[in-house]
Amino acid sequence: ALRFSGALYLLYLAWQALKPGGRSPFAVRDLPADNHRKLFTMGFLTNLANPKIAMMFLSLLPQFITPDHGSVLMQSLVLGVTQIVISLTVNAIFITTAGQVSTFLLARPSWQRLQRWLMGTVLAGMAVKLALDARK
Repeated sequence: ALRFSGALYLLYLAWQALKPGGRSPFAVRDLPADNHRKLFTMGFLTNLANPKIAMMFLSLLPQFITPDHGSVLMQSLVLGVTQIVISLTVNAIFITTAGQVSTFLLARPSWQRLQRWLMGTVLAGMAVKLALDARK
């Protein structure tokens, strides 16, 4: 029953994308602007509360720390800052590229239509596969 419910929901999402004059449920829409401090705080707290980050640092970084090469604290800080700088650089490149792609796609309604049809078709196909797999 759960699979059929999921298949019906996927069909509903597909119909929302494919129906005449339809809009993708994932389409960009105007949202009220949030305060930059609020957004930063939300992201910071999300990362701080993420136990995977601590596990990554606790399991990965000690492999690269050699007590014979000086202060363990300093080596840990250098490795941590290096990881942060690399992450910031990669995320900045990703954000800039995503912004440019978004601007390109939003300026061309034909791309939006193609994206809607592609998404609707894929969602409908997934719904059919899910419904047929449920019979097994």
